[in-house]
Amino acid sequence: MLCAIYKTRRKEGMYLYVPGKNAFGDVPEILMEKFGTPELVMLISLDKRPQLAGVSKADLEVALKEKGFYLQMPPKAEDMLAAHRTELGLAPHVDEKR
Repeated sequence: MLCAIYKTRRKEGMYLYVPGKNAFGDVPEILMEKFGTPELVMLISLDKRPQLAGVSKADLEVALKEKGFYLQMPPKAEDMLAAHRTELGLAPHVDEKR
């Protein structure tokens, strides 16, 4: 299965996978509006890849076949200050009580 991967300039780390170059027909209009102008990152064949960018090949193929697209969201930013405060036995945020 061929897959095209697009990025957006609006949110770093967000990627849209579709089953071919410019195959946006099944992507909801509202998502395309929020995503902005898609920029092609690469065209790949999923046949030889067991996993791609943290997504299993099986999950990606199911999404592409059932919905016609897969949206990869950026990883959640780790709040290192909150983690450090918790390690010290404090509330994660200054305005919270433990």
